[in-house]
Amino acid sequence: MGPKRKRFDMSQLNYLAETAMLDFKSPAIHSLIEERGWHSLSVSERIGAAYDFVRNEIKFGYNVDDTRRASDVLKDGFGQCNTKATLLMALLRALDVPCRLHGFTIDKSLQRGVVPELFYWIAPQNILHSWVEVEFEGRWIDLEGFILDQQVLSALQKAFPGRSSLCAYGAGTDCLQSPEVEWREENTYIQKTGINNDLGVFDAPDDFYAVHQQDLTGLRGFLYRNLIRHWMNRRVAAMRRGIVPVIPGGDEVLVPGFAIRGGGKRPSLPSFPD
Repeated sequence: MGPKRKRFDMSQLNYLAETAMLDFKSPAIHSLIEERGWHSLSVSERIGAAYDFVRNEIKFGYNVDDTRRASDVLKDGFGQCNTKATLLMALLRALDVPCRLHGFTIDKSLQRGVVPELFYWIAPQNILHSWVEVEFEGRWIDLEGFILDQQVLSALQKAFPGRSSLCAYGAGTDCLQSPEVEWREENTYIQKTGINNDLGVFDAPDDFYAVHQQDLTGLRGFLYRNLIRHWMNRRVAAMRRGIVPVIPGGDEVLVPGFAIRGGGKRPSLPSFPD
């Protein structure tokens, strides 16, 4: 007898489907997977290879829109939580690994230091956020640690050697010096402490953005797409070189949820099962 084939119910088949955004049959994604030889790996190794690629070879940066197709994010070569999640999901599904999207919002204070102070006031208070949940050995594992590339993370660790908790510069963690960002068949996080609202689980990013859109219309949207995001990307590039911008207000503004609270008390965060 041959090896026993894993049986999928209909919902699991949904977690393997190609969509308009998860265009994993595109030539660029197909070629990447073939060139890397990822299909020959074990399931855990496939997840790790895709995860590490998105984490470090797709640099942390800001795309023109959250709804970029996976192949477009790959072409851009950079992304943030939502666009990197789209690419990771496409790679996982191309590798026959079921996955889904968990949507949230984060407090804009997590982006402070990356968003120039001149335009910080224009940023929405609640910013759309997501992570990927991957099915592995009968359980769902949260993958969020892929957002910051190692160069950015290392720059923040060097800039704040005495800090454990940081919610700024694109990071939201209580263990800055040793965050859970490596694939070890367990949950990974790097922006979790900035989360202020849980929007639920979705089969694909297409479904998420059909219901939730970031308020970037009118002048705010024009400025973001044509000016602010480019400035943000230059600041992130400078961070990789060790130039971490100073945020006015001192250490207290680096505490999670500061912009919502207006003070020093830590807000209640959603509880996520392991």
